[in-house]
Amino acid sequence: MATSRDPAAVGPDREAELDDGTMPFFEHLRELRDRLRNAAIFFVVGVIGCWFVSEDIYVWLRAPIDAAWLSHQDVLGAVPTMHFKSAVEPFWVYMSVALWAGIFVSSPFIFYQLWQFIAPGLYKRERRVGILFAIFSAAFFIAGALFCYYLVLEQLYRFLLGYADRELQPTLFMSEYLDFTRNMMLAFGAVFELPMLIFFLASVGLVTHRSLWRFNRWFIVVAFVVGAILTPSPDVVSQILMATPMIALYNASILIAFVVSRRRERQAAAERARDGAPPLDDDA
Repeated sequence: MATSRDPAAVGPDREAELDDGTMPFFEHLRELRDRLRNAAIFFVVGVIGCWFVSEDIYVWLRAPIDAAWLSHQDVLGAVPTMHFKSAVEPFWVYMSVALWAGIFVSSPFIFYQLWQFIAPGLYKRERRVGILFAIFSAAFFIAGALFCYYLVLEQLYRFLLGYADRELQPTLFMSEYLDFTRNMMLAFGAVFELPMLIFFLASVGLVTHRSLWRFNRWFIVVAFVVGAILTPSPDVVSQILMATPMIALYNASILIAFVVSRRRERQAAAERARDGAPPLDDDA
């Protein structure tokens, strides 16, 4: 991959690293074309494979609302029921499941192709950091989605189905249930990316552990506001289930920022010592 960094600003070893990763412009475009083609092939294969088990995946996704339904079976009946509004809705729901599952299954291969495209233009240390960043980002996102699936969805659906009575009965539709469940899991996955976001901000010097700690009490308020926005009901339990991991992740991120900020400060102090400048005082 071509790079715009100035080799004169780095040492011979790092200049060699850059030279190894440079290529002509048109070769760069051909490399991009090949990586996009490979990523598309992996995606199509993933979707086709997931199509054959899309009904099983949908049954797995239905488990939270089925359990919530059975908790109200004295009003709703003993058999959870799901409906569709048109003859083609089940087909499109299973197709949507296959598409989203295909993205998930093929994502390691897609990210590998992306990494193979950008890695030649990075220094060796940046390549190592990039790999770890991608791995931990994926791990945190999956953890957030699973946290939502196993600990939030059933409680949320139990509350929502609690509005039902003998005169007011729910009619659940396949597509609407899939959309809502998917969006909730994506929202929790995004929330669990908070440590990686703060790691990045701390790495570039936009935040420090001191500023994050001073903002901690305000972040608690922000977490409950976000929980109220992302959970579609006034259920306090669901809002707490959204806000609690956000607060825990934020405080864990302060520790991450502490390590990163201290390392940056030591590097800055070493550079100032080499230049003969006086050291800077730490923030209060």
